[in-house]
Amino acid sequence: MKFKDYIQRLRTYYGPPRKPRVTRAWEIILYENVAYLVDDQRRDEVWAELKKAVGVTPRKILEAPPAKVAAVIARGGMQPAHRADKLRRAAVIAMDTFDGDVDSALGWPLKTLRRGLKKFPGIGDPGADKILMLTRTAPVLSLDSSGLRVLLRLGYGSSEGGYAAQYASVQEAIAPELPKDYDALIAAHQLLRQHGQTLCSRNAPECEQCPLARWCPSAGRAAVEA
Repeated sequence: MKFKDYIQRLRTYYGPPRKPRVTRAWEIILYENVAYLVDDQRRDEVWAELKKAVGVTPRKILEAPPAKVAAVIARGGMQPAHRADKLRRAAVIAMDTFDGDVDSALGWPLKTLRRGLKKFPGIGDPGADKILMLTRTAPVLSLDSSGLRVLLRLGYGSSEGGYAAQYASVQEAIAPELPKDYDALIAAHQLLRQHGQTLCSRNAPECEQCPLARWCPSAGRAAVEA
């Protein structure tokens, strides 16, 4: 089985993947930081509340009292004051490094752009890849922890080391099989994420229902954890 075959089977099982809620670089950064350990519906609701009550430009974030931002995003999980501070720090970086317009930097050389994006709170290599993919700046496959776990269980990369090492090993292993089409990459990201959050969960994966179980070396035994 090839990567494209796994994705097609997931598409057949789950149906068309959910479209990304945000696709602009700066908004992706805010969207990632506005909530913590909540489901997609709650994150979407908190995002909508932030847009309505505060605004989502760097200037609007900085002009709003921190206590107000924390109150607006309180439904987004634990430590709302800490999350509000992350939004404020992100806005400062956007103003200082990107002159208030992160999306205008998407034409920078790729290495320079990656370094700039990774200055933001919560944005490491996976986050930078997500921005590059969703903004259609570079044809990379972003993987969150759920999608990474699925590919590790399917035999891509190595589970040795920490999260960063696992992520790098899977990216290297999957690279020769990746499509160059952005729609296909985004769909793969969404479907792998959905599968990792449902049947291929961290604890007690439901291998007997998995559409990939026949080809998965981890099916029916202790799963490789991401």
